[in-house]
Amino acid sequence: MSPASDPAIPHPRETMALFGHAEAEATLLSAYRSGRVPHAWLIGGESGIGKATLAYRFARFVLAHPDPKSPAVQNATSFDLPADHPTARRIAGRAHSDLLVLERIVNEKTGKLFTETRVEQVRESVSFFGSTAGEGGWRVAIVDPIEDLNRTGINALLKVLEEPPQRALLLLGTDAPGRVLPTIRSRCRALLLRPLPEDEVAQAVATALGEAKITDEIRAAAAASGGSVRRALMLLEDDALELRQQMLALLARLPDLDPRALHALGDEIAGTDIEPLAAFMDTVNSWLGDRLRTEPQRPDRLARIADVWASVNAAGRDTEAYNLDRKPFVFSVFGKLADAARA
Repeated sequence: MSPASDPAIPHPRETMALFGHAEAEATLLSAYRSGRVPHAWLIGGESGIGKATLAYRFARFVLAHPDPKSPAVQNATSFDLPADHPTARRIAGRAHSDLLVLERIVNEKTGKLFTETRVEQVRESVSFFGSTAGEGGWRVAIVDPIEDLNRTGINALLKVLEEPPQRALLLLGTDAPGRVLPTIRSRCRALLLRPLPEDEVAQAVATALGEAKITDEIRAAAAASGGSVRRALMLLEDDALELRQQMLALLARLPDLDPRALHALGDEIAGTDIEPLAAFMDTVNSWLGDRLRTEPQRPDRLARIADVWASVNAAGRDTEAYNLDRKPFVFSVFGKLADAARA
């Protein structure tokens, strides 16, 4: 789930602090400082660990300091920028003419997010990069994440990647780097982010919530987050921690299924509230991610799990967007997970 789908989670464009990933930020800063920065970066890693936050930090810094040889850039040790800096304020307010963000947007007819990034948005990037930067510096596009683009959108993005203009940056986020098309990967510099240590997750959550100290609840959420700040924030919503424990018990029994327990789980996430469905999807994706990391490196086995990941997430987006009955969705998802565990 995108942070845009949950108003309780601060959007990366509004997040000034970055916890962890100092090495990745140093890599970006060094490349920019050299004056030979690659035009496209593929920033990969699990959902909610800071990929988009890092991309926005890079974009703010570049748009605020468009000359890589300036003292401000050459002497910088990070992408830190004051929250009241004009560039930071304009990006937070979605008002910077030289930053284009491609992400799922709200369908005005339904009030819900579209199931994918609209191809019209991607085509906008062609004219965006084909024009002169409004402020005479760089033009930056953030794609968050690339998985939300359909085939037509990918083809439109490839046109920009194949013929990048001068002083252009494309920052592509991905939760599944291995599933990104080779035609995209080959045109990008890869930057892989690791899940955060538990104490850094707790610090990031406390900062996001404006807490002066780390509470027991925050520590519990951080311990169950798997290194994801977004997951920890979601777990603090209502009864999300209890829902996660309920799901983990069912996941531990796979490939065996307990229909009565699945009925109860379907009742738990029924309705139209986004938080229970988001917590359900996040726990499922965490389980699948663990399988991808720990399973023997057999291509057929990994491909099977990756296919289940894609199918489940597509169904989750449809369930959210079209307000579908969630109980059949729960049974369908666990059926796919059982097949993946059994294969």
